[in-house]
Amino acid sequence: MKAMRYHSHGDSDVLVYEEVDEPTPDAGQVVIRVAGTAFNLLDVAMRIGIVRETMPVRLPHTPNIDVSGVITEVGDGVTGWNVGDEVLALLPPTSPGAAAEYVAAPAAVLARAPRTIALADAAALPVAGLTAWQALSQQANLTAGQTILINGAGGGVGGYAVQLAKRAGAVVTATAGPRSFDRVRAAGADHIVDYTTSPVLEALAGQRFDVVLHLVRNSPEETAALVDLVADGGTFVTATTAGPDDPPRRVRTKAVFARGDAADLARLVSHVDTGELKVEVAERLPLTELAAVHDRAVAGQLPGKVVLSP
Repeated sequence: MKAMRYHSHGDSDVLVYEEVDEPTPDAGQVVIRVAGTAFNLLDVAMRIGIVRETMPVRLPHTPNIDVSGVITEVGDGVTGWNVGDEVLALLPPTSPGAAAEYVAAPAAVLARAPRTIALADAAALPVAGLTAWQALSQQANLTAGQTILINGAGGGVGGYAVQLAKRAGAVVTATAGPRSFDRVRAAGADHIVDYTTSPVLEALAGQRFDVVLHLVRNSPEETAALVDLVADGGTFVTATTAGPDDPPRRVRTKAVFARGDAADLARLVSHVDTGELKVEVAERLPLTELAAVHDRAVAGQLPGKVVLSP
């Protein structure tokens, strides 16, 4: 089969599209014929090697942890899944990934793919959707009537977070750039702050929110300043730079990193199939374009979630 791999850490030119052995399932695994795999910034960090201490991979490594596709083989001990089932998953980050025609995946992380969207597009859901869901429901405990600031709503996680926050009954303020306004507004944001015209802290001076979800990469100092936007007793949840607690005001800060939880993913799929959650795909590209996608991501030129297919 064909797969995109890198044999050493480095720039995007280490990514090579090459012939590799097709995987076979270990006990507890299935093999998936890949329909789609979504790009995530984590893929860049792992390829460069800046997270090799916490996420060591065996080289050569096949990247990409989002996957959707069809089961072609079932390993020993797997129950509830059959050849031909359409599935999606967040794969273990250090295992061989989905930038390939086939990938082996633990059965424990699988969820049935949505019935109402294209199978390849479903790959845009796991990492971004789980990050948003786990941040809001498990870290922030967001409830109806609360106010939330989603800093970085124009990205993949932000788009899901706006939808899920509105579904929870919250009042949503979102930061975004002009090219994302229509998408963020359609997701349900009540108020949109254009971060390109004035700094977020200036634009929101005097306001505070029950929850702040921080999805933008910036300095520790800038993140600490954003914690001041949390109301007394509120929660600051970050998927990027860590922020400090504020004990005198009872402000808690929490970090979120998507977990491959099959039950959480199945819950998101159910919301997609009922029309309560929209999966946004900005571009659909062949897998051979993966290196170019990495470069565009580093340059800040991606228009949203990108799905690649073998």
